[in-house]
Amino acid sequence: MERNLTIRVKIWLFFMMFVCIVFILMWILQVVFLERFYEAFKIADIAKSARILTQACRQEDFPLLAEEQAVRNEMCISILNPDGQETYHYCVSAQKCLLHNDQDVYFFLMDLKHSENGYICRSIYNEQLQTQTVVYGNWILDSHTGETVGYLLLNARLVPVQSTVSILQRQTMIITIAMAFFGCVLSFLAATHIGVPITRLTRSAKRLAHGDYETKFEGGGCAEVDELAEALTYAEHELSRTDEMQRDLIANVSHDMRTPLTMMKAYAEMIRDLSGDNPVKREKHLQVIIEETDRLSLLVNDMLDLSKLESGTKKLEFTTFDISQRLTEIANRYQGISEQMGYHLHFTPDAPRMVCCDAGAIERVICNLINNAINYTSKEDKQVFLQQINLPDCVRIEVRDTGDGIEEDKIKLIFDKYYRSENHKREVVGTGLGLSIVKAILKLHNYDYGVNSKLGEGSTFWFAIRTESQSEQPVKSQKAAQSEPPKGAEQDGTT
Repeated sequence: MERNLTIRVKIWLFFMMFVCIVFILMWILQVVFLERFYEAFKIADIAKSARILTQACRQEDFPLLAEEQAVRNEMCISILNPDGQETYHYCVSAQKCLLHNDQDVYFFLMDLKHSENGYICRSIYNEQLQTQTVVYGNWILDSHTGETVGYLLLNARLVPVQSTVSILQRQTMIITIAMAFFGCVLSFLAATHIGVPITRLTRSAKRLAHGDYETKFEGGGCAEVDELAEALTYAEHELSRTDEMQRDLIANVSHDMRTPLTMMKAYAEMIRDLSGDNPVKREKHLQVIIEETDRLSLLVNDMLDLSKLESGTKKLEFTTFDISQRLTEIANRYQGISEQMGYHLHFTPDAPRMVCCDAGAIERVICNLINNAINYTSKEDKQVFLQQINLPDCVRIEVRDTGDGIEEDKIKLIFDKYYRSENHKREVVGTGLGLSIVKAILKLHNYDYGVNSKLGEGSTFWFAIRTESQSEQPVKSQKAAQSEPPKGAEQDGTT
């Protein structure tokens, strides 16, 4: 596969191409076609003067206007009546112009009288002045009747431009050589100024691709390169964090899977070697195997569910229901478990409120938060609090424990996979993915969520469900919800 040219070479080529185009246009306009441009512009100026004089020929100040136009354009003026007799003239050539030659004037007048469009323009060489001249003629029409009342003839010299062209050629050649040199130097410096930082960033990016997360990305050159360096630095930080989380995930999964597998193998061997003929011991050992199998199955299911939520393959099914009634049902289900384990779940409901969301997913969020609170609440009082707070545009649900709390700098990590605060010691076995699943579900709904915690006072996990009126607004796509942090999350330390 052929490699493209480097950015420095491309910038240099584009710059030199631009310089060449400028030089070509300069040569064409100032040297090759200078004489033609001069003649065309001169004739255009004479024609404009002819229109001005034709319109003002009957005004009192016409002589002053005619003199001004004659001097400005270096031309001779002659006005003739319909019979060919001259009624006005002004000469700037000491009577050497073509308008003071009776024979020439007669031919010009005949051409003008027989003109189909009312004017003539002739380029004629004046032998007395030894130069090329332009003769321009125009009808003078009556403004009321439209009849011809006279004729206007103008004669102007065309200044030879050959000497000017020769000077311009030499001047343009010097400019071309100088600009070609400076163009090469400046284009090389500009290409280097822009290309070197990009080349440096490319080398750093290759080191990052090989797993070097200590790579430094230096900008320079222009604002876009600085932004690219910042983006790559941010990507390096995120990749490093993701790599660390991946290693932690593998380590935690391996540890959590190894424990039940070891116990299953150990108890299976015990059944084979010791308790095979003892129904009571065999039943007890088989129950342990079943419990560890359930634990392993729960871990695998949580990992699969979290993968679906984070990849966006799990679709939400929105339904409208009373959140107060659903919270009451969840609290009632936990009463039996709470009494058996010695924990006390206190539910504080609010007025009934209809919400529109995925009922099953939100119920899982609430259950995970309650389970988390049970795991981490104080061993002494064993109290867990569930509260519904109706706000004007949402329903805020809080789950509070009375545990040791979370350090302020660790709050932003609490929703990461397998994260365990050093101030927490689990009493109830879990998969370590509960809060990660909570985060994924709430981000899919685009709901605000967070955690407030103080050391020694416990933690309060909360999230806000938009009410039915708010849920009628267009819901963001699941992919977008995953890529954007929830509103207000930063102030509460959510990720």
